[in-house]
Amino acid sequence: MNSRSVEILVGVFMALFFVAMAFLVFKASNLTSLSGAKGYELSAYFENIGGLRERAPVTAGGVRVGQVSQIEYDGETFQAKVTLTIDEQYNAFPEDTTASIYTAGLLGEQYIGLEPGAEDEVLMPEDEITLTQSALVLERLIGQVLLNR
Repeated sequence: MNSRSVEILVGVFMALFFVAMAFLVFKASNLTSLSGAKGYELSAYFENIGGLRERAPVTAGGVRVGQVSQIEYDGETFQAKVTLTIDEQYNAFPEDTTASIYTAGLLGEQYIGLEPGAEDEVLMPEDEITLTQSALVLERLIGQVLLNR
């Protein structure tokens, strides 16, 4: 091989490397979900959201059905208000659906898992999910173990 073909081969390899790294960065930071997918909003109040962030996935049965669109502190209830944007195609969650904050992966990414209930009435846009379970905070659990001895 002459030096010109080696240079071209190295250039192609470097271009593929940068494309792969960009894909990895977008996947790790959840930026691949920035598409303007239409949906409807639901809200849920949590005592403690742990490390939950905006754009975190919302899943039901392990399938991504939406994402966290906004997190704010409600000074009246002293709780975190989490606004969820649910994809249009998933518009039949029962009124007694439970929202829980779970941790996934080695990096401790948090997401919201929805567990549908058995009610016949469904949640409408702008409704509130009243049955919630806050995030488990490791420091709080360790403190409870240490103080209960």
